[in-house]
Amino acid sequence: MENFNINSHLEEFDTTFPEAEFHPLIGLTSDYEDINVIIRSVYYRQIVKAGGVPVIIPPITERHIIINTLEHLDGLILTGGGDYNPLWSGEEPIPHLRHINAERDLAELLTTRLAFRRQIPMLGICRGIQTLAIALGGEVIQDINPSIKVKHNQDADRTEPTHSVTFTPGSELEKIYGRDQLFVNSFHHQAVGKPGPRFHATAKSADGIIESIESSEYKSILGVQWHPEWLGEEGLKIFQWLVSKAAEFHQAKDIHKHVLTLDTHCDTPMFFPQGVRFDHRDPRILYDLHKMNEGRTDAVTMVAYLPQPKLGESFSSKIDLEGIVRHNPQLAAHYPGLKEKTIKTHNGIEAKPKTITPTEYTDLIFDKIEEIVNNQSPYLSIARTPQDLYEDKRNGRKSIMLGIENGLALSHDLSNIKHFAQRGTVYITLCHNGDNDICDSAQGCNTHNGVSSFGVQVIKEMNNQGIMVDLSHANEKSFYDALDISKTPIVCSHTCCKALCDVPRNLTDEQMKALAKKGGVAHITLYHGFLRKKGDATILDAMAHLEHAIKIMGIEHVGLGTDFDGDGTVTGLADASELINFTIQLLRRKFSEKDIEMIWGGNWLRVMLQAQSACQ
Repeated sequence: MENFNINSHLEEFDTTFPEAEFHPLIGLTSDYEDINVIIRSVYYRQIVKAGGVPVIIPPITERHIIINTLEHLDGLILTGGGDYNPLWSGEEPIPHLRHINAERDLAELLTTRLAFRRQIPMLGICRGIQTLAIALGGEVIQDINPSIKVKHNQDADRTEPTHSVTFTPGSELEKIYGRDQLFVNSFHHQAVGKPGPRFHATAKSADGIIESIESSEYKSILGVQWHPEWLGEEGLKIFQWLVSKAAEFHQAKDIHKHVLTLDTHCDTPMFFPQGVRFDHRDPRILYDLHKMNEGRTDAVTMVAYLPQPKLGESFSSKIDLEGIVRHNPQLAAHYPGLKEKTIKTHNGIEAKPKTITPTEYTDLIFDKIEEIVNNQSPYLSIARTPQDLYEDKRNGRKSIMLGIENGLALSHDLSNIKHFAQRGTVYITLCHNGDNDICDSAQGCNTHNGVSSFGVQVIKEMNNQGIMVDLSHANEKSFYDALDISKTPIVCSHTCCKALCDVPRNLTDEQMKALAKKGGVAHITLYHGFLRKKGDATILDAMAHLEHAIKIMGIEHVGLGTDFDGDGTVTGLADASELINFTIQLLRRKFSEKDIEMIWGGNWLRVMLQAQSACQ
């Protein structure tokens, strides 16, 4: 350096505004040696060349440090270094195990698991690929030397490739390099033994050792066994891949900051009798406060689902509370309204059997939702209007809206529509998987030849009370009847396209056209049986149904209603923590931010506002 005048160096900063263009922030896990936190300069130099901003992460396990760090990262690199203690995998050490780095192990495993939950793009290098495997359900070979045919721990300079790896066709690595083979350097004696359920092996050396793993869940996660940071322009390509995915993730996060994201249907309240904790990250449910935060979702409509009567029972039959509690003995403890009721439980305690009306049962579910919300009032709120949703977002709260799935909740009493409107119910799905006293179901017996005479009154009173009419489970005749009867647009909170998956429950193109003509909306759902008739559905199937619905109806009439905890879940959108991946897929399809805002709830809120305004 020939210029030691700091002011002249500052001139570039001071004469440009904004001072810096955006570059994604990439975290680098650091090595720990003696009392020093260190990292080789080649790592951060490659990130800078790739267009990222490197930040070094020390090996710290404190919760608030990890969470706050991850909140700011757009991408994460898990770097190389010493061996993992095999006890983390439930194994005893073999004699060939070498130096372990206890200071790093827990910190990196926690960071990786939490970054994975937040959908942060990740690149694991050497030890880093093993970090991915151990943290996310795979297995690591402690030492591959006894069986190797290829020398995996080279004596040559780190910049010198010493063996080849072959890529799986269609893998990210094949796309990155445009070929199926690469010559790499290698400094390891541990390796991934089994990728685990979240990854598949996408590169191997000549002796069959796994040299790369990639996400099997459509996530931006890649692990390589070699050290691309030393391989100059050839290695740079992998860093460029990560930085591009980090930029994409940053854009999705930025959209979620100022666009309201609303999922219009989940069945999570069905699990409340099991004693789930909504403020905990509970593995029994797909929606909780943690998962909403991780997926950066603002709001969800939670429904009170009413079970269909058995054959021969009337539509207004009382619900067999004894039967429900027999399978969920905690019900009485978790629904305060049942504390005084005596029941016969599965453990043989004899008591007088009790029944409850569908309306009372629905109120108990809503009572429980309100109790959950009240216990987490700084972070969670019940929203009843679009204005409530936007107010919650401004104040950093998640929102729950109330819905009813199955008009049986009315107990054949029109006055209960006003009752539920006063409780804040935003929509009622008129029927479920069977005809009821309101209309015929897509899986029913054509009891009324569409909407019944009572159903006509129900729809009109719902209009009067500002409750949206949801036809997600209705048959075609009921659908068209309701479309004619309702003075406000109708909705389908969770449905798919019959043209792509021919099942009775899905909407035909003609239905979608008629729905759009009347100003309504249809939200794609994630139940695999509605997305495809054979095989396992994925996020790509959901996107195909969304794009078809847009083609038929226009972008002003679509959205997302996951049906999480009601059998809705697909690879890539498995629970609420993964919902930001939906936005990433929209960005990859070149949807604008305005388009994304409409899809993520703007269209639905337009209809809700129409319904609520019409009753005033």
